[in-house]
Amino acid sequence: MPISKSAKKALRVAEKKTEINRRRKTALKSSLKGVSTSTISKAFSMIDKAAKWGIIEPNKAARMKSQLAKQVGSTPAADKSTKATPKKSAKTATPKKTATPKPASKKTTKK
Repeated sequence: MPISKSAKKALRVAEKKTEINRRRKTALKSSLKGVSTSTISKAFSMIDKAAKWGIIEPNKAARMKSQLAKQVGSTPAADKSTKATPKKSAKTATPKKTATPKPASKKTTKK
């Protein structure tokens, strides 16, 4: 049981944070159930949010997204890449600017 005022507050804060994290983890798990190609972007978003919140580690988030994409068989990025998009024309090279030489500084001698 906390005795000092700061310890009591730390306990209250920890309990609130635990409840919030529990809710977020439950939301993450429910968003991962029944994922299809149309809902995969929402699942990816929820995984990224969970990693940002600190519910899961970033590497675990990457693993989950990879496994989910493999399970569904398609990713939003793959869907976009299959569409024919015209390539942008290459920019023309601009002439390089040459630096002008600075005048030599005068040396002063003390007598």
